[in-house]
Amino acid sequence: MHATFSGAERPTLRFERRLAHPVQAVWRAITDPSELAHWFPSRVEVDLRVGGAMEFTFEHMPLDAPTAMRGRVTELDPPRLFAFYWGEDHLRFELEPADGGRACRLSFTVALDAREKAARDAAGWHRCLDALADALAGSPAERPHETDAWRGYYAEYAARGFPTGAPVPEPM
Repeated sequence: MHATFSGAERPTLRFERRLAHPVQAVWRAITDPSELAHWFPSRVEVDLRVGGAMEFTFEHMPLDAPTAMRGRVTELDPPRLFAFYWGEDHLRFELEPADGGRACRLSFTVALDAREKAARDAAGWHRCLDALADALAGSPAERPHETDAWRGYYAEYAARGFPTGAPVPEPM
């Protein structure tokens, strides 16, 4: 499912996904650093409690890009809700059982710190959620921004009117 964009008070991306895995499996994938390593765009260290510190380490970034970023957990209600700051952006994962518990509905929102990041970040998070689904299915994932799929999503989001202007990764 593609993102929607709201440019209200704080620009926000919203994704809805139905995942063919129970809530507990998806919860592990979004909160356990060893599981996040399969799909999230950085290595994650987390003190999994409200107010807990988070550290994001980027291992495959251009030399002039930051290699680490901090965040903090803002909401935690296992296995239903996990929200945190990713630098200045606020990410929120909400899980709901579906199909009698055999599947899960994921609502993912990203409140952006800058409007011009919308198309770029929508494409990036779209690829990350694709990689999450692949990881849950046991398939290895590509790094999210190094694919033709990312470029296609970026072009599509820009064409749909999502704000642009933020730097985009160069092809590798």
